[in-house]
Amino acid sequence: MAAISDKIRDYLNETLGIAVSPARWSGSRRLPVFLRDGYTFYEVDVLAVPCLLMSDGGNEARSPATVRKRIEQVRSKWDGEIIYVRDQLAAYERKQLIVQKVPFIVPGNQLYLPMLGIDLREHFRARHQTAPILSPAAHATVLHLLLQADEEVHTPAELARRLGYTKMSMTRVFNELEAEELGRIEMQGRERRLTLGLTRLELWQKALPLLRSPVKQRKHIRTHHDTRRREPHWLTAGLSALATYSMLAPPPVPVIAATTKQWKSLEQEFHEEPVVASDPDGVDVELWSYEPKLLTTRREVDRLSLYLSLRDNDDERVQASLEEMMEGIPW
Repeated sequence: MAAISDKIRDYLNETLGIAVSPARWSGSRRLPVFLRDGYTFYEVDVLAVPCLLMSDGGNEARSPATVRKRIEQVRSKWDGEIIYVRDQLAAYERKQLIVQKVPFIVPGNQLYLPMLGIDLREHFRARHQTAPILSPAAHATVLHLLLQADEEVHTPAELARRLGYTKMSMTRVFNELEAEELGRIEMQGRERRLTLGLTRLELWQKALPLLRSPVKQRKHIRTHHDTRRREPHWLTAGLSALATYSMLAPPPVPVIAATTKQWKSLEQEFHEEPVVASDPDGVDVELWSYEPKLLTTRREVDRLSLYLSLRDNDDERVQASLEEMMEGIPW
């Protein structure tokens, strides 16, 4: 695998047509140990501007605020420009670094050097042609805030506890929400605090382009009548759930939702085999990217997740029923 300095050299030559020769910075020995251990530093002239490349080799994601703080700590030992370098950055991380005017390079993907008037964001987007999508954890968090949250201010620890995620995961969720401007995040002491600053309807409309169906996979299976008669420990989903929220007739085969982890235990009760749509022993199982029970106290999945799972259905009756269901939400 090529060294990061070689990747930067090749990338700058490819994108800007300039030749650079990154060299290890001897001044790094004057930095605190945590900076020397967490980063590798290279001196390089970019278009005659002395720059210090601050290459992050860590495995864990760092918030843009942390990156900016680390750069300021290095700045006391370096007089020129400082450029953050990492092999990979999520879309929301890149966006937030740009918002904070932090120069960075992701070799092979993106180059943002505002002090030189260079911003190749459009080059990156043209290559990938993808719109930003919230992670499953951020997706679930937004829906929780829309459906169940009653407090005006939220912290990562509080939401992590409610939704069953780690605090580290929720920190990344806060980064995503901040990058997509789905809330206002401020520091109180050493704690980040989230306030929406939007009505629930405004938040839903703004978040909608970033949300996708929670359904990762569908399985059409056969089960036994005695299993069907037992008190179910899963939620109704799909057209079965829509039938309870609207005047739509229920489908002949019930639809349930489960996480991949739950499916591993449920599949022991089922016989996965080809069955016709009208088979009385058939069940459709949707495997979700997040725990559906987190967002509802009913026996059905919540209305917002249900809408996302069916909004691409081209049946006019389904679309009319979705509209009926959404009109009943007390925004």
